Amino acid sequence: MARERLDKLLASTGLWSRKEVKDLVRQGRVLAGGVPVRKPEEKFDPQTDSIQVDGAEVDCAPFVYLMLHKPEGLLSATEDRTQKTVLDLLPPHLRRRGLFPVGRLDKDTTGLLLLTDDGPLAHELLSPKKHVDKVYLARVEGKVDEADVAALAAGMVLGDGLQCLPAGLEPLGDGSSCLVTLREGKYHQVKRMLAARGKPVLALKRLSMGPLCLDEELNPGEWRPLTSEETGKLKRAVELS
Repeated sequence: MARERLDKLLASTGLWSRKEVKDLVRQGRVLAGGVPVRKPEEKFDPQTDSIQVDGAEVDCAPFVYLMLHKPEGLLSATEDRTQKTVLDLLPPHLRRRGLFPVGRLDKDTTGLLLLTDDGPLAHELLSPKKHVDKVYLARVEGKVDEADVAALAAGMVLGDGLQCLPAGLEPLGDGSSCLVTLREGKYHQVKRMLAARGKPVLALKRLSMGPLCLDEELNPGEWRPLTSEETGKLKRAVELS
């Protein structure tokens, strides 16, 4: 990766402003490779140079990737004047980085939501040409049956004329719950398809997006950074690496 000015690198983390970085450097609190940095305009490679502030390693990676277990009641948006969004769950320094949700989950839908500031990856993950599978756990009114499985597999045409790509449907237990696999993400698609089959959705949770699966240890509202392995799998899934 190209070398960047120290003040730009540290400011990009959202933890400090450029003015605050200059003060840190002047006070001798910033080290690069164990050596005090003398000027904020000195350039470093965030992937190879170790940068510390007050003895703590600072992650200056160009992009952030977070897995969030979205709870009910929050909008999958970056901001809203009247309602809380998923970004309200993050600390201030991450909100300042310009993160956004990759795709949207309805306000009352829970489960896996990827947050990042990596625009190219988000674009590829959402591109219809990439056909990235998304798996949902749905609880419905009534019970799904083999006729429903066949209807989704054939590709449904909804009441407003919307043509849906073939989708997977797997009944679970007595059929009141099921797994739905989509390769697209049209507005309220899972709910609309199942409602069209006379099986209104009572609860919906996204379990996975491509190779990325919801961490079972995350409670609703909790998040964690993706591992390098998870990030690599996502990029390989859309042929970005």
